Amino acid sequence: MTDRRVSGPLETAVLAVVARASAPVSVADVQKELPGGPAYTTVMTTLSRLSAKGALTQSREGRAFRYLLAAPVGSVDDAVTARRMRRLLSDGSDRAGVLARFVAELDPEEERLLAELLDRTDHQAG
Repeated sequence: MTDRRVSGPLETAVLAVVARASAPVSVADVQKELPGGPAYTTVMTTLSRLSAKGALTQSREGRAFRYLLAAPVGSVDDAVTARRMRRLLSDGSDRAGVLARFVAELDPEEERLLAELLDRTDHQAG
């Protein structure tokens, strides 16, 4: 799978441009702010990949897309990791088995944290 944590100088620069923006940005908006003048298609591909990884959200405006950070600046890697975990889980044929194995491998502190998060989610839904 080619999905990986956010990395690389172009991805880092693109994320910095998007993070500084006060509203969703277009490919052209990002391209103008990047040093070295990368090609429009390079910036478009990078934004699309960051969106697929879960680092950015993508919304259609007319025929073009606009992009925002998927999470606060300090939590983008967490958003990417969560997206990857979700994809891996959906690729498995036995979700219950995969989740049971995952929980069995947690240390007690991680297990407590997961239980708290699940409890908080239950209270918000109800």
